[in-house]
Amino acid sequence: MSTPVVRPTVRVLVLAGTAELTRVLLFRAYDDYWFPPGGGLEGTETYEEAAHRELAEETGLTGVGIGPHIWNRRDVFEWRGGMLDVRERWYLARIPDVVDVDSTGWTPEEREDLTAHRWWSLPELEATTELLVPRSLARLVRSLIRDGAPAEPLEVGV
Repeated sequence: MSTPVVRPTVRVLVLAGTAELTRVLLFRAYDDYWFPPGGGLEGTETYEEAAHRELAEETGLTGVGIGPHIWNRRDVFEWRGGMLDVRERWYLARIPDVVDVDSTGWTPEEREDLTAHRWWSLPELEATTELLVPRSLARLVRSLIRDGAPAEPLEVGV
């Protein structure tokens, strides 16, 4: 087995709507797990710069306030013939309402890897048997809605 390549990565948890009716934007990967927009940092960009770039590329959303840094996650897995050790920083972004996802900025890899997108309600997240990233996403989102962002980023696991 090859040594995993460390990949600094950003994720943006986009919440739309009010506390009473929050929706969460997730993408489905070709291997059927659901995760929020984001990706690897490029060059010397900061996590915040990467968050804005990835959100614009993957959703078409620009000018959205990014922050705070809410969670950290690490996972090691095989991707495109190699091993990756992703070190994710998760940021919260709130928008007033759901929007249509604009995929015109997707890379060729994203066009192959992403098979769907969906705005999930919290009850849908809590009831699903589909794989979510992280696995505890429904519980974590409920906590965010109820308690707000944590004072320090939480380690959320796989």
